[in-house]
Amino acid sequence: MLAQRIRGLVGLTLLGLWVCSANSQQVPQTAKFAPVPIQSIFRPLPANSTADDALAAGRVINGSYAMTARASKHWRIAFLFPHLKDPYWVGCSYGIISEARRLGVAVDILPADGYDDLAGQLRKMDQAIAARYDAIVISPINMTFNDASISKARAAGIPVFELANDSRSDDLTIKVTTSLRGMGLEATRWVIRDAQRRGLKSINVALLPGPLGAGWVKGEVDGTRIAAREAPIKVNILDIRYGDSDFNGQAKLTMQLLAKSGAKLDYIIGCTGCAPAAYLPIQKAGLQDKIRLVAYDLTDDIAQMIRKKEIYAAVDTKGVSQARVVINAAVNLLEGRSKELPHTILVNLGMVDQENFSDYPFDMSIAPEGYKPVLSYNPALN
Repeated sequence: MLAQRIRGLVGLTLLGLWVCSANSQQVPQTAKFAPVPIQSIFRPLPANSTADDALAAGRVINGSYAMTARASKHWRIAFLFPHLKDPYWVGCSYGIISEARRLGVAVDILPADGYDDLAGQLRKMDQAIAARYDAIVISPINMTFNDASISKARAAGIPVFELANDSRSDDLTIKVTTSLRGMGLEATRWVIRDAQRRGLKSINVALLPGPLGAGWVKGEVDGTRIAAREAPIKVNILDIRYGDSDFNGQAKLTMQLLAKSGAKLDYIIGCTGCAPAAYLPIQKAGLQDKIRLVAYDLTDDIAQMIRKKEIYAAVDTKGVSQARVVINAAVNLLEGRSKELPHTILVNLGMVDQENFSDYPFDMSIAPEGYKPVLSYNPALN
């Protein structure tokens, strides 16, 4: 069963059994990837701007990000993930390792233990600074609590890039993410269109957005609220349950949500770790024909659940593409190939549902089937 598979993956992560070297059989084959559709946002901008602030106030250029040429030396780049407890970050690890192999650079992925492990991520940053990596890429656990450590790395002469999770730090070299508010807007707009197709004049919605304080969670909720206000039908947000994106924790939150509001709900919108965990409690409550489940983002598990009509639709932030872009941006900087640096690079969002599932370009977004996360690659050993 899907739930057993996800629980099994979570358990392996917690036991540390997923950690392997790219010098083993798990390494993906070298591949050449197509340019990634993006928006580049340039300064000047207000201080401490989020990615969505930058989108509203900055100079925006639409285009595509081409993968760069092989590096001239084995640059060392550290990647600080919040965890590896859901398939989204597994997909990011695939994008990083596959590009590191092509580019000929050394990478280490240093995950914390979850969104409640800020102290762990701060320790990983200290370790990366002490190890004198040539560049650091961080997916910050919090919008502001990582700022001092980012400044510390910058003061040590190490450029710091952001991947996926947003931050208000002005010491980042480049942010690579998507419109986090757009995630909420697009997921909720799909829900509204679906409700209209069904002839509904008003709908009741609940949210499982992820851990409170994470930048992407704020974006999801803000976008949902905006779409609800602008909707041509009445959209009532009955409940929002915050929590780390692990499977068991989100299943418990779903049960709490259903106990309070289940009989009234038409839709639940959840994050990558949240939406898959919500399905079994919905099914157990006998509400799978009443409550439609929609995801704020796409993973392999969510794609398979869309195929089986257990999840109806998902926004796609293209995690694999974000990872490819950020490692290429870091190499371009280290190689002296960059000219004017953007403040933010936004990878364009996608949307997948039953209608476009058969021809959707999943390779831009998720790791190949059966991929196991690899946390390091050293070209000197290959």
